[in-house]
Amino acid sequence: MNKSVYITQTNCITPLGFDVNSNWDALQQGKSGIQLHKNVGNLEQFYASIVSTAQLDEVFNKTVFPFSVSDRKFTKLEKMLLLALLPLVEKNNISNRTAFVFSTTKGNISSLELESNPVKEAELAFLAKKISSLFGFTTEPIVLSNACVSGVLAIAVAKRMIQVGVYDDAFILAGDEVTEFVLSGFNSFQAMSEMPCKPYDSDRNGVTLGEATAAVYLTSDKNKVEANAIKICGDGAINDANHISGPSRTGEGLFRSIESALMEANITVKEIDYISAHGTATLYNDEMEAIAFNRLHLQNVPVNSLKGFYGHTLGASGLLETVIAIESAKRNQLILSKGFQNDGTTQSIAVIKENITAEINYFLKTASGFGGCNTAVIFEKIN
Repeated sequence: MNKSVYITQTNCITPLGFDVNSNWDALQQGKSGIQLHKNVGNLEQFYASIVSTAQLDEVFNKTVFPFSVSDRKFTKLEKMLLLALLPLVEKNNISNRTAFVFSTTKGNISSLELESNPVKEAELAFLAKKISSLFGFTTEPIVLSNACVSGVLAIAVAKRMIQVGVYDDAFILAGDEVTEFVLSGFNSFQAMSEMPCKPYDSDRNGVTLGEATAAVYLTSDKNKVEANAIKICGDGAINDANHISGPSRTGEGLFRSIESALMEANITVKEIDYISAHGTATLYNDEMEAIAFNRLHLQNVPVNSLKGFYGHTLGASGLLETVIAIESAKRNQLILSKGFQNDGTTQSIAVIKENITAEINYFLKTASGFGGCNTAVIFEKIN
């Protein structure tokens, strides 16, 4: 388990841009993908961060893939997944010891509305196999669908598999889209905000949904590691089994996940320079996170949630937010937590209010989700 694993390349497709640089520029300018949308299912209007179908089609049709796309039909999510993964596959070889890890919560759930073979099209394993086979992966796809920790957990699982020698390297791909099914589900919980979400703020009143895809490449080959590469130092994934949708009020699962990650990374909380948190802007999630961070004496570490920019992208959120956190570390710049103005949790945390320059060597990514799942991963920037 002493083998070091690194992230050497990243990419993302979001309403703010179709690569990392365009997303970073948009975040620097304070732009948000969240807009008002109308008349989907039973919802007359709602706020969400949704990728423009017209823009997506334009970019997709101009992109040269290593396989023919003219004779195939792809869903919106599939187009976003293919675009996210392509630059990584172009730069890194795929062997029979390369893992393909796919993270999602709902996948092609909208396929259930189709008349022809809807169940098969909606199966997560079917989608994973479809994407991986197009790019020539020979290993069986690994599907991770564990609520909203899926994207972060995928990093932990891929890292462990490389460390024990099952694989030499891995491509992780994550994605989810905003559908009537997802909107109806969150609306039934009365969890959706009537305005763009405001994580950790005293006026927050719910989640805003979003859609995105993200991809990262993991390797243990030090010859592929360049300056500013990111090492995955430690991880923890603890389920507190508190409630089908509500987190532990004491933050027990998150507390233990971070504690486990710190132990493996062999560092102290004083060495953590930044926390990219889950921050859904629901009353219980944000409160639970603030409690967990205080229990670990992390309350003074700069923390943000990117949900105010992207909305909650479900199974893609953890990987997308890791991609942006990696960019923050490489550039030594912290992004504000959009929508935050006044403390809205009973225990104070250091929510970032403006873009600032700061030295980032170690950072922590956390996620929590339905069913009591929690995951924490610690990363180190290699100087």
